[in-house]
Amino acid sequence: MSLVKRNNVMFPSLMNEILRPDWFGGVDNFKQSVPAANVKETESEYVLELAIPGRKKEDFNVEIDNEILTISSEVKSEENKEDDGYTRREFTFSSFKRVFSLPETISLDKINATYEDGILKFILPKKEEALPKPKRLIEIA
Repeated sequence: MSLVKRNNVMFPSLMNEILRPDWFGGVDNFKQSVPAANVKETESEYVLELAIPGRKKEDFNVEIDNEILTISSEVKSEENKEDDGYTRREFTFSSFKRVFSLPETISLDKINATYEDGILKFILPKKEEALPKPKRLIEIA
């Protein structure tokens, strides 16, 4: 069995063309995107990875409050060029916010985060009581 994404909008390409452009002569509407996230569980930890290229680790704000992990970033830049009497000035603003609800089995004081090659990676270790117990043999009396 395969999963198929369905689009229930009648004439989806026509609707996209009507709703997308800026009818007042400006640029197309700005699309805000959030970084893609991968979550993997092992026996001893969870691994959370977010794809966020082009940033520095100082650009991120990471908070944990009541087992809620909040990751946000806000970057502003300004470019100013002058050539042959022409002046071009462009502003760039980029931000996102992702919120993750952590399970109670996470050891909150041992969370570790790294940012390398555009990947923000969190290691979320499980508490000792949440780790799987080894099998044991029970003797019958």
